[in-house]
This record gives sequence, C-alpha cells and structure tokens, in this order.
Amino acid sequence: MCAVSAADFNLHEVRRLCHWGPVIALSVIAICSTMAILDSIIWYWPLDTTGGSINFIMLLNWTVLILYNYFNAMFVGPGYIPLGWKPENQQDTQYLQYCRVCQGYKAPRSHHCRKCNRCVMKMDHHCPWINNCCGHLNHAYFTSFLLLAPLGCSHAAIIFIMTMYTQLYERISFGWSTVKIDMSAVRQFQPLMPFSVPAFAATLFALGLALGTTIAVGMLFIIQMKVIIRNKTSIESWIEEKAKDRIQHYQTGEDFIFPYDLGSRWLNFKQVFTWSGTPKGDGLEWPVHPKCHQHTLTIEQLKQKADKRVRSVQYRAVEDYNGACCPLSKGLQTFFRTPCTEEPRIPLNKGETILATRGTKWWMYGDKVLSEEQIIGGDRVRGWFPRRCVEKCHYDTAASDSTSDKKVN
Repeated sequence: MCAVSAADFNLHEVRRLCHWGPVIALSVIAICSTMAILDSIIWYWPLDTTGGSINFIMLLNWTVLILYNYFNAMFVGPGYIPLGWKPENQQDTQYLQYCRVCQGYKAPRSHHCRKCNRCVMKMDHHCPWINNCCGHLNHAYFTSFLLLAPLGCSHAAIIFIMTMYTQLYERISFGWSTVKIDMSAVRQFQPLMPFSVPAFAATLFALGLALGTTIAVGMLFIIQMKVIIRNKTSIESWIEEKAKDRIQHYQTGEDFIFPYDLGSRWLNFKQVFTWSGTPKGDGLEWPVHPKCHQHTLTIEQLKQKADKRVRSVQYRAVEDYNGACCPLSKGLQTFFRTPCTEEPRIPLNKGETILATRGTKWWMYGDKVLSEEQIIGGDRVRGWFPRRCVEKCHYDTAASDSTSDKKVN
C-alpha cells in the first residue's frame, strides 16, 4: 500500500516536467550549455592549454550546479502544511485563517496555492518555470538557481562572442562601401570542428538566449535577495504595504512592525541559507521581533480580509463569459489588455453576482457569490473577468451587510 502511494507521488512529481515552464527553462539551459561546449572546442581547445582546461571545467561546473539547484527547487518543493492542521493551543485559532480546501488552519506565513492545491509553508510565489511553489524548503535552492543561471550564461556569452570573433576575423574583408564575409576562407589553424554558416547562426541564437537570460533572471535574483535580507517573502512585502495603507486610510494610529525581521541582514540571510541546505525552522513557528509575537502578521491579515469585504463592490453579470483567457468576442481592448498572470478566469452567466475587489480598465477580479450549499462544501470561485460583462449593482448589499455587521458587533 505504501509502495503504491510512494510510486504515485513520484509519478506526480515527475509530471511537473510536463509543463511549458520547465520545458522552456530546460531547453534554454540545454541550448546554451551545448553550444558553449561546442564553441569552446572551436575557440579554446581544452587539451592544449591550462587556460582552456580551466575554461572547459568551469563551463561544465556551471551546468551541473544550475541543474542541481533547479531540480532541487522543483522536486524538494516548498513544504506543505499538514492537511487538517490545528495549532497546539486551541485559543490560537482565533488569530488564524481557516482553509476550506485543506480542512485546516493556515499556519503563520503560510498561504494556500490554487495551483498546488495545498497550503504552502512560508509561500513566496508559485513559479511557472519550476512548475512549483517557492517556499520554506526550496527558497535557498531557487535563489541559488537565480544566481548561478546568470553567471553561467555570462560565461557562455563570452565564449560565443570570442568564438565568432576569432572565426570571422580572417574571413572579413572591408571595401570602400562594403563588408564581405567569406565563410570558406582557409585559416592557418584549422579547428577540430568546422565553423560554418549554420554554426554561426546557432551561436548567434544561443548568444541572444544567454544575454536575455542573464538580464531577466539576474533581475529576479536581485528582487529575491531584497526580500531575503529582510526575512520577508514577496507576499509578505505586499501584506506590509497594505497594512500601511490600511492604517493611513482609517487613521488608526497603529504602529505596524514586521514581525520576522530579526534586525540584522546577516541573521535574516541565515534563516534561508545554511551549510546543510535545510533552512532553519519547522515551517510552523518562527523567530520574531521582540515587540511582536507569532500571530502579529496573521492578525493583520484578518484585519485586511475584513477591510477587503467592506471595500468590495457588488456587480451583476449582464453578458455571458466562457472563461477564455483572451476573449476576442469581448472587444479588441479586452483581448489585448488581458492580465498577464496565471490567476484563473471565471466563467459568468447572465444574472450571476460577483464581489469585485480589484481591477483594471478592461478587467476585474473578484469572488462569485455562491449558494449556501456550495459554501458549506468548501467551494470558492474567484478570478478575472471582462469589465464589460458586468454592471455595478445600484444597491450594494456587500457594503450594507458589512455595515450591519459592524453595528451588531
């Protein structure tokens, strides 16, 4: 029985590779690595000089380290809150949000991921490139991958540039108004592998991939390091911003202190990166600021959730919508201005009610109002939908219900 469940689990993990994110990421790694190795043979044959040997070993080292951290980030995973989890002290449940899908409470710093369909420990974000969440257990692997990928691609880019330069140097002739490249020109030293027109095109393509990866992934690494040295996640940075906005909007006079910043960048750094590779903590309890406690952030989240219900605006669907990502039938602007996110789109039927919480000029995001049976069953339907498909209700029951609740309390 255990063997069968373990096999199913392993099969599920392997299936993570069958997604556009890992396919593209591994393709870029394979193309850049393969072309860099081939061009190294052409440009700097490793068996002739010590420098060539070091260059070749470093190139292989980058590839191994990149793949090691990439697959660990994917398969180790972020760590999940046990299904049906409850705090040891029953009174602490009043400070925690309840997850209907996992049938348990969300531990501090955890969030439910709709893609993974589980509550994730110290969730930072769901990354499509690893087809998994970045969280407590794999944050160090993921960030290491973001560092190593630009370094490896920078090395590969240098190899591509030097290969093209050395191979084209004696094949270029300059005229008064023309520049000619003779790829059939005979060189004094014939490389082990010929550098033909297809090889030049492939090297140029790999150079574009390497430079693009260096810039894009390098920027993601900087973003990750900014939150790590403050012992935050991307989600917690957003919660902190909303906390400040809430305090300013209602003029409550509160002094919100982020509870997990230990006051030292080095101490914050060591919460994620350790010599053993395993981050500190069990993913359920965390070291906190002296002026805070374990539930400082979760209490703030509950306040923001209540404030979100107050500020939500009720809309009624006036057009049917099938949930398409880019619905051409809803207008060109709606088609081209679709939100660039993996958040779901929700189909609408005429007459349905939605509580909208945010939006753009052409799209809105909100929760569909469900029946009592669906709510009891743990169903929740939320996502994006075209703004033109709904109209604002003249009598906003969401706001009035919130107001009446305040009066009763």
